[in-house]
Amino acid sequence: MCTAFRDGFQSVYGARVLTADFLPALAAARDAGIDYFEAGGGARFQSLYFYCNEDAFDMMDQFRATAGPEANLQTLARGVNVVGLESQSGDIIRLHAELFNKHGITTIRNFDALNDVENLVYSGQCIVEAGLKHQVCVTLMELPPGCEGAHTAEFYSDRLQQILDADIPFDSVCFKDASGTAVPSKVHETIKQARKILPEGAFIHFHTHETAGISVQANLAALDAGADAIDLSLAPCSGGTCQPDILVMWHALRGSDYTLGIDIDKVREAEEVFKECMQDYFLPPEATTVEPLIPWSPMPGGALTANTQMMRDNGILDKYPDLIKAMSDVVRRGGFGTSVTPVSQFYIQQALNNVMFKPWEKIAPSYGKMILGYFGKTPVEPDPEIVRVASEQLDLQPTTRSPLEMNNEDPAKGVPAARAALEGAGLPITDENIFIAATCQDKGLAFLKGEAAVGVRKVEPTSDTGPTSRGAATGKYDLKINDRLFQVALDGPRVTVNGRTFEVDVQPASASSDDVGIAASTEQVAVNASMPGVVLKASVQIGDHINQGDTVIVLEAMKMEVNATASVAGTIASIDVNPGDQVVTGQRLATIAK
Repeated sequence: MCTAFRDGFQSVYGARVLTADFLPALAAARDAGIDYFEAGGGARFQSLYFYCNEDAFDMMDQFRATAGPEANLQTLARGVNVVGLESQSGDIIRLHAELFNKHGITTIRNFDALNDVENLVYSGQCIVEAGLKHQVCVTLMELPPGCEGAHTAEFYSDRLQQILDADIPFDSVCFKDASGTAVPSKVHETIKQARKILPEGAFIHFHTHETAGISVQANLAALDAGADAIDLSLAPCSGGTCQPDILVMWHALRGSDYTLGIDIDKVREAEEVFKECMQDYFLPPEATTVEPLIPWSPMPGGALTANTQMMRDNGILDKYPDLIKAMSDVVRRGGFGTSVTPVSQFYIQQALNNVMFKPWEKIAPSYGKMILGYFGKTPVEPDPEIVRVASEQLDLQPTTRSPLEMNNEDPAKGVPAARAALEGAGLPITDENIFIAATCQDKGLAFLKGEAAVGVRKVEPTSDTGPTSRGAATGKYDLKINDRLFQVALDGPRVTVNGRTFEVDVQPASASSDDVGIAASTEQVAVNASMPGVVLKASVQIGDHINQGDTVIVLEAMKMEVNATASVAGTIASIDVNPGDQVVTGQRLATIAK
C-alpha cells in the first residue's frame, strides 16, 4: 500500500496539505500502476478542518475520482475514537463507517492504541455492516530499555487470539508499528506466531516507519515470516519519520524471492511529480532523518514532526531534547499503551508538562484519563502513585467500565448532542455535519460557519531588497529571543516564522471609556500564559465578575487545551488576545480589576 498521501503527509507535514496541491502526484502514482492507497482518516481527517479550511469528505471524493473506481482506498480509524482524539458514542461510530463508505473508501484499518480488544468489537462490526473491508490491527512498539511486562511476541499473539475469541469480523490483519521501534527479530516471531493462530490463507499486513532506522530490516523480517503486504511511501514523504521509499524497498528486495510487482521507472517519474507538487511546503529537517533516541522514547513518526512543528510555532523547539527524555518516563509509568495516536499525543502532552513544570506537578487531562481507565484497559497497571495524583488533580476515580458504555450514557456525546450544536449555530443538519461537529467539536463548527483559518506551512517567496512600495520591510532574518532562534521572513503584511505565515495588521491600542475607568480606579492583576500556545477562546467578557480559579482564556498547546485561570476574584478589565493569537510563556492574556 502506498501511504504517501495520508501517513506521508502526517509524518512529514503534520497532515497540513491542501488537496489541490497533491492530486497531480496521486494521478502520476495511479498511472505508475499503484492501485492501493492510504487515502484519509487518522490525523488527515481533523487536520483538514483545523488547518486547511477544507472538507475531509470532499477530499475523499476527489481522491476516489482521481485514483479511479477500481483502486483500493484505505483509511485509518482508532476503534471507539474513530478519527477523533476523544472516544465516541455508538451512533457516531456507526455513522463513521457509513459516511466513509458513502465517500468512496474501500477498507478501514482499525486499531486501538491500548490493544484493548473491547474497543475494537463494535467498531469492527459497524465497518463490516456498512459494506467496507475491515483490517483489524494489533499495535506494536518496543518498550524503553529496562521495561518489561508487555509488547512481546507472546503479548501480541495473546491480543490476536482475543480478537478471534471475540468474533470480530475482519478481512485482514495488520501489525502496526507507528514508532518504528519493534526490533526485526520480534516482528518475525510475532508474524510467525500469527500464521499459526490465524485461519489458513488469512491476509497479514505489516506497517512500520523509518524513524529508528530499521524499517527495511523490519519489513524483510515480516515478509520472511509470512506477511502478505507492507506499507511504502514516495519521496518527499518517505524515509525519516515516514515509511521507507518504494525505490529503497525495491532495491533491498533485488536478488531475493520477493518482488513489488511495479514498473520502477514509472514510480521514479511519479516521485518527480510529487516533489514538484510539494516544493512550496516547509520541509522540517527532522522529517528526513533517523532519530537514534526513539527506542528510549518511542515517539511515532506521525507525531514527531507534527509536534516539533508546533514547538517551532510556540518558540520552544529548544525543549525538544528534554521532551524526548521526559517521554521515556511517561511511557514507563503510564501502563505501556502503544505509542500511536491518540496515546502518543497523551504521552507527549504529559512529557511537555513535565518539562515546562516540575515533573508530575501538572497532569495532562488526556494522559490522566488514560491511566485512570477512561480510554480502556492499559496493557499493564500504571504506576499507582501517578494514578493517585491524576485522580486528585482531575477529580476522577479510576474506572474499569467500557468507554463505549460510558460514552453512550454521556449527554454531551453522540448524534443528539452534535445536532443540538449545529442547530445552536444555525448550521444545516446533515449526516456529514453531525459527524464533523461530534469529532472536531468547536473547530469543526468554526469550519462549517466559514470561520476556519488556514495553517498550512509553506515557504513564502521573499525579497532581500529592502522596503516595498507598501512601506513595509522585507527580507530574511535570524531572530534570537532569550536564547531561542527563530527564522523570520518579512514580505509586506506577511510574516513567516519558522515556515508558518501570518498576516500582520498593526493598529494603535485603544480602550473604551469603561475600560479606562476600571483601569484608573482599581488594582490590576494580570492573567498570564503558563506555557506557549494558540488562543482558542475567551471564556469571559470585559465587565464580567469572576471568582478565583475561574477560567478566563483557553489556549491550545500541543493539541491540549490549557486553561488560564484567575488568581483572584474581581472584574475582567481587559482581554488582551484574540482567538488564533500565538502567545508565549508569561504573556499577559487578560487583566482583572480587584
